[in-house]
Amino acid sequence: MTQSFSCRIARRLLAAFGWSLVVEPPSSPKAVIVFYPHTSNWDFFIGITAKSAVALDIHWAGKDSLFSWPLATLSKSFGGIPVKRGQRANQVAQLAAEFGKRESFYLAIAPEGTRRRTDAWKSGFYRLALAARVPVGLAFIDYPRREIGIMGYLTLCGDEASDFANIRKAYAGRIGKYPHQQGPICLHPAPAASNNRNTA
Repeated sequence: MTQSFSCRIARRLLAAFGWSLVVEPPSSPKAVIVFYPHTSNWDFFIGITAKSAVALDIHWAGKDSLFSWPLATLSKSFGGIPVKRGQRANQVAQLAAEFGKRESFYLAIAPEGTRRRTDAWKSGFYRLALAARVPVGLAFIDYPRREIGIMGYLTLCGDEASDFANIRKAYAGRIGKYPHQQGPICLHPAPAASNNRNTA
């Protein structure tokens, strides 16, 4: 990963505010990158600076209305990828197609979906990584250590319990700005199948 001028400036800016950048080189030209914990609006500003400091072309997905005039140019310049709103499975298919047609593609997703405490992660990143057959990059922010970056990449096996045990192990000890807003690293349990049967 070569460093551009803007990359070097971003690294110096992080250092000036006492932050260290921790980046494990990618194991693949493609990955779904998750970011945890997300507990403060400050995560965005520190994260954007860190994104500039990492020599990876990291993208994000947004609703297609963000890519209409006058926001289109700005959204695309920040790495945005338009996704048509609809069923979750359809969005996963759209993004999996993006992975399929690109030689190199890193897509960042916040699995909590909010800076407030949640009782589970959203499953989109997991289903997307499996569908696109790409590893998951483990991005983090740690306020006590004042570290931010990508600590490694995990190849999913498709066994939810095993995969999330590995993710929890990787993020152990990583603390956000407001620890009480950090939710558990797990998915919502699948809804129970209906016991109603057609007896006709």
